[in-house]
Amino acid sequence: MIEHIGIIGAGQMGSGIAHVAALNGFTITLLDIDDAVLQAALATIHKNMSRQVRKQMIDQAACDGALARIKTGASIAELKEADLVIEAAAENEAIKKEILASLKGNIKPDTIICTNTSSISVTRLAASTDRPGLFMGMHFMNPVPMMELVELVRGIATDADTYEQVRDVAVKMGKKTAMAEDFPAFIVNRILLPMINEAIYALYEGVGTVESIDTAMRLGAHHPMGPLQLADFIGLDTCHAIMQVLYEGLADSKYRPCPLLAKYVEADWLGRKTGRGFYDYSGETPVPTR
Repeated sequence: MIEHIGIIGAGQMGSGIAHVAALNGFTITLLDIDDAVLQAALATIHKNMSRQVRKQMIDQAACDGALARIKTGASIAELKEADLVIEAAAENEAIKKEILASLKGNIKPDTIICTNTSSISVTRLAASTDRPGLFMGMHFMNPVPMMELVELVRGIATDADTYEQVRDVAVKMGKKTAMAEDFPAFIVNRILLPMINEAIYALYEGVGTVESIDTAMRLGAHHPMGPLQLADFIGLDTCHAIMQVLYEGLADSKYRPCPLLAKYVEADWLGRKTGRGFYDYSGETPVPTR
């Protein structure tokens, strides 16, 4: 039975996974090499749970219990009691492979490993571990506490029992699941990111401004958030990385990342997390940068 979950990476995704897992009774060990990131993650989890208490989505006892179930650390060795380890590091294959390889000898022989990758081959990542049969993708949507879906992705070697156990964990976290095959970007990002990339091409080619493109898609397609606003929320570096995976993995020019997207990433204008992307977030109200 999976009771103790280790999460590697305390950024937006890792902290969100820790939030929902702890709230649903799992013991959590949240790791990051940067203590400042860990402290920021704990503060964010506390703030978001407190908001849920104010909105009467959970009670104070549930909040306090969940926070007490989260411990933090910096060493892979602290995962020795984990029944499931979820890698939630940056969307960079080399970094993920290095982390996964470091788990060898530091976790129990029957511990399941999942990656939260949003686009990279699960089969390829599994080869970096000593247990491809106990490895699969568990792709949470952002923001994790609000979004209902977890994409479950089996690699070529993933055991059927591994899939069932991971699906049970997702359900216990209050999520709904969709099974995706191990093709570049899976389901959600295979469809969503090319739409965002096309919106950036529309901006690049002068079809519309940032404001007009986002307004058109919010009002004309009834999207809750315009595609350029959504790109800023996701992170333009992540958007670029996923499009690059699609472009290289499927060898189709329709997935070529827009040059304007690449330019923003080069400028370190990555969206909300850096304060500037397709919008400038330095004031009270976001202002389009183009």
